[in-house]
Amino acid sequence: VQLQASGGGLVQAGGSLRLSCAASGRTISNYAMGWFRQAPGKEREFVAGISGSGGSSNYANSVKGRFTISRDNAKNTVYLQMNSLKPEDTAVYYCAKTGSFYSTTALGAYDYWGQGTQVTVSS
Repeated sequence: VQLQASGGGLVQAGGSLRLSCAASGRTISNYAMGWFRQAPGKEREFVAGISGSGGSSNYANSVKGRFTISRDNAKNTVYLQMNSLKPEDTAVYYCAKTGSFYSTTALGAYDYWGQGTQVTVSS
């Protein structure tokens, strides 16, 4: 499976961005997907996850109420809608696939990773 993340960029605080993660090589419809982020000098952290069907999702407390993860299994694509962005959201964002149907926050459960897309939020 190849994962291609896109949609990052530079935005002012309070603005919005929508990230996309397009999968190729294999269908991802049976697998939970997640978004992670890594800021300079910090560890990679879980942001949001969604089950294989899209019926359930979970979020880090820091983004709850501002970010929304979704998926279109017909397009083999996962999205992350980010609203009310803050400077502390600045990071490289990665999409990743698990080997299971249900979402997990555990980084080690993800077996395929995209290349990352930079999100920069200016104050």
